Amino acid sequence: MTACDCAVAATAEGEVAEEAIPESKLGTDEHGLPGIAYLSGAWLRSSDRLQPVVDPEDGSLIAEVHNAGSDDIAAAVSGVYESLSSEWELWQRREALDRATVLVREEAARLAGIIALESSKTITEADREVARAAETLRLSAANVHLLEGETLPLADTARGAGRIGWNRRAPLGVVAAITPFNDPLNLVAHKLGPSLIAGNGVVLKPSRETPLSALALVDILLRAGVPAGRIAVSVTDREAGESLVTDPRIAVVSFTGGPSTADIIAAQAGARKLLMELGGNNAVIVCEDGELELAADGIVDGAFGVAGQNCLSVQRVYVHRSQFKAVVELVRERTERLVVGSKRNPATDLGPLIREDEARRVEEWVSEAKAAGATVVTGGVRTGSFFAPTVLTDVPLGSRVLREEVFGPVVSILPFSELSDVVSSVNDTEYGLQAGVFTTSMQTAFAVAEQLHVGSVLINDTSDYRIDSMPFGGSKRSGVGREGVPSAILELSEPKNVIVSGLAG
Repeated sequence: MTACDCAVAATAEGEVAEEAIPESKLGTDEHGLPGIAYLSGAWLRSSDRLQPVVDPEDGSLIAEVHNAGSDDIAAAVSGVYESLSSEWELWQRREALDRATVLVREEAARLAGIIALESSKTITEADREVARAAETLRLSAANVHLLEGETLPLADTARGAGRIGWNRRAPLGVVAAITPFNDPLNLVAHKLGPSLIAGNGVVLKPSRETPLSALALVDILLRAGVPAGRIAVSVTDREAGESLVTDPRIAVVSFTGGPSTADIIAAQAGARKLLMELGGNNAVIVCEDGELELAADGIVDGAFGVAGQNCLSVQRVYVHRSQFKAVVELVRERTERLVVGSKRNPATDLGPLIREDEARRVEEWVSEAKAAGATVVTGGVRTGSFFAPTVLTDVPLGSRVLREEVFGPVVSILPFSELSDVVSSVNDTEYGLQAGVFTTSMQTAFAVAEQLHVGSVLINDTSDYRIDSMPFGGSKRSGVGREGVPSAILELSEPKNVIVSGLAG
């Protein structure tokens, strides 16, 4: 029995989750996609440069898409750049995104099926992502007021006499948008929605692993009324990707991924605007007075959603020594209830990692920690591209599972005695995305929130929470600038002042 037929990874008790409804692999056209890339204002339907898209559950071929070369990218940038000379009024942009929101909701089942097939997400997680993508587009349309600008305080200085002035927010130009595999629809919506409402054009480079979701969303946006030339989308190889970010007509590079890739992009792109969300090594603190059941529920949900392939994933948990054994046991019990199996089974909690080599990497990191003295409380087993949800204790401080972003279903739990020491431990990382604190003391909560060097602090919740309208990003190596729809609209536009003189009577 293959991974298509049943859950290939067992729970702690050795149970497997039988697939509820077998589902065949579908070709690109059967997904309702009109082409294998969208370049220079037209859908590409055939190519001699094809990139396979496979199901990470079993490695089977789903579809093939166009693998754009540097020549394609240059033509795509040209087409989008030229489209900016055609007027696309703000009200028209808002109406197009409103229509796209409706279409995403109407086609939710199809979109969720695409996400679940090409990515690591279970069908339940895919359903939630589609709903969030619709919300992201709705928010993009709803925040048009941010582009209205403001009056200038010319009357506040004698040098402003006889003048009035104002500014409005103008588009930057062509946005190079680069997205990862783990949220293949909503993170694309976060690039496209704010960029388009601000009046920009976009050349989108989606993940090679999950391009079908991006193609589906671009198709919806075009059907909703986005002008043909304003968007281009295709996967690329490394050389073509470099030609995208170095093209002098690119005004801003908006990238979501890892810091090592971000360093390469920044060096290649040179002195131009960068907007980057770069992941995290997120921590949760459970204080002596924290609600343990609530904390355990949040830790398990936050550590193992999308098989841990989430920039907000809970990776490090610090528990007051008086509650340490209790929290470890609560987390173990909840972890061992999780069902690891086929993404298409609604009962499944964890699907596969995006590739088997990623599962092997996570296995290697856990093995290193174990060899150095860590205890595997539960999990630690790999089966193909599946990795069982894993809880570690006694983890040496230099271990990669503590120092780096695991991006897999692994959480380490460590005891602490003094709150000041644990704050230092949480901050002792190159990342600074989000963190959670469980305590019933508001004094403790506010004090810790002030001391943590992260973009967001969640009180009585874990790091694994965001709404799509909040400023989103981190400090240190976790990012440059802020996303979240309103913040992204401001990042992807700029004020243009108009000053009128000669008004003195």
